[in-house]
Amino acid sequence: MPELLAVCRVHALLPDAGTVGVTAIDKRPVDGRVKARRFGLYADVQADRENHGGPDQAVYAYSQEDAEAWGAELGYEVTPGLFGENLRTRGLAVSDAVIGERWRVGTALLEVTQPRTPCQTFARRLGSPPRWVRRFTQANRTGAYLRVVENGDLGAGDAVEVVHRPTHGVTAADWFGAWNRLDGAPDAADAAKALLVAHDDGDVRLSDELRERAGRALRR
Repeated sequence: MPELLAVCRVHALLPDAGTVGVTAIDKRPVDGRVKARRFGLYADVQADRENHGGPDQAVYAYSQEDAEAWGAELGYEVTPGLFGENLRTRGLAVSDAVIGERWRVGTALLEVTQPRTPCQTFARRLGSPPRWVRRFTQANRTGAYLRVVENGDLGAGDAVEVVHRPTHGVTAADWFGAWNRLDGAPDAADAAKALLVAHDDGDVRLSDELRERAGRALRR
């Protein structure tokens, strides 16, 4: 059974060269159980509210397997929270989760909404490795944002149970790859159509951002 290795919240707001001037990307593991609510984990924050946070990006999850792959490439351990994630999982292919997939973690019910889009704040957090945003994009190990469908509490050691998987089949990595026209990715228009049909049929509730991008993918 997949499990939750760590629950991470903001440790401190850090100065940042971006337009906001500070960043809350410094997430670190916390002990005990943490409440998950509509806007995220209790006592967690997002500094750039225009581009991060909100109900559709309430929680960010990243897998230990993807972190270890990056650790081998970067030459140091990618510890829980280093990528700004709230949840570090093991045994679950987070980047390959289907959009709309639901997980029971502790007493909370979470739903995959969209992949993470890397930014320069993320690069600066890691000390600006060469071409980091491009490298992260091309690797297509995005992790996934989640919304909180049912409030609850969760903690390290909890099982991560996939309780629902939509039939449209488009994963976070599929969509990210399609949108960014990565080699081997599905056609963006095909992925967009599958997602929009699923949304209209009530099989999934797309985030506003993903729905808008899917519409653009059909037109470009």
